[in-house]
Amino acid sequence: MHNTEGALLFKAGPGAYADIRKRGFSVERIGTIAGASGGAKWLVLSQLDRVIVEHVVPALPGPVHLLGSSIGAWRFACYAQAEPLAAIERFERAYLEQSYSERPDSNEITAKSTEILHEMLGESGAEEIVSHASCRLHILTVLCGRLTASDRRALQGSGLLLAAVGNLFSRRMLGRFFSRALFYDNRDLPPFYNAGGFPLERVPLSKENLPKAVLASGSIPMVLNGVRDIPGAPPGTYRDGGVIDYHLDMPLSDPDRLTLFPHFFERLIPGWFDKRLPYRRHSAEALDRTVLVCPSPEFIARLPHGKVPDRHDFQNFSTAERERNWRQVVVACKQLADELHDTLERDALAAKLQPL
Repeated sequence: MHNTEGALLFKAGPGAYADIRKRGFSVERIGTIAGASGGAKWLVLSQLDRVIVEHVVPALPGPVHLLGSSIGAWRFACYAQAEPLAAIERFERAYLEQSYSERPDSNEITAKSTEILHEMLGESGAEEIVSHASCRLHILTVLCGRLTASDRRALQGSGLLLAAVGNLFSRRMLGRFFSRALFYDNRDLPPFYNAGGFPLERVPLSKENLPKAVLASGSIPMVLNGVRDIPGAPPGTYRDGGVIDYHLDMPLSDPDRLTLFPHFFERLIPGWFDKRLPYRRHSAEALDRTVLVCPSPEFIARLPHGKVPDRHDFQNFSTAERERNWRQVVVACKQLADELHDTLERDALAAKLQPL
């Protein structure tokens, strides 16, 4: 194996940092794996995901809570299938090969997302997920209120603008426009079952509502249509969980367990409306037991165009250029997977750990 040092950063919140420095790190202590929103950014993690489903998840005593918003929920819907590697490969292939007309509308983008979801889940994926022996999938979406529930662009845009203005003053203002909606595996209640800060709808996850919940979790406002008529859920329009929980600003794990958070980069952004608000930070409580694993800035600088893929690539590159760039990213990120595997094999995570 080639030298892999320096491609990854390992960072931990205060509680996790002190704990690991004192007691060391073992994967058996992971109780939650967290997955953030980020669309195409997930491609820098697809190789890490392969290592985690092969070498981390099978070592966990369970239950392990998989909490995802948006693309995080899609990734974890792969983790919890009977053959997770095959599911990741199906998802990655379909995601890389997606293409659109010159000016796609929300109907076209929603239809393509639905195709990708069906490819990822296959015939029995939903049933496999809700009956998995150790994985417990939990999906974050938002239930829209006021103007944000409308798919008419003028009304939805007005609602989003008002929500963005309110968010400038306080994240809690988003609760006037959205409720946090958690689709949860009710075999074992997760540590975030009573997450505070926003109105909360909790819906037991089932094989009947799982596909729509996953689709809703990635339904970006103004880009995809909202999802309605989700079985078992309160009536209304459900959209991207990242609106509130972009990078999961809530306590994620039990006091004696750790959260593993594979992420796209170092910065954590609480909500979708906070992307241009550098002063908006996660709460200390949310990060206390978290171990963040992410590519280093130096590694990202070596990727095509010196950046992590994102949805603006659809506008900035031709379909062929975009797919070529993204495939190069996936190949390059094998280095991240090699380093994670090597770090775990050598029991070297504690030595590499930095404060988050």
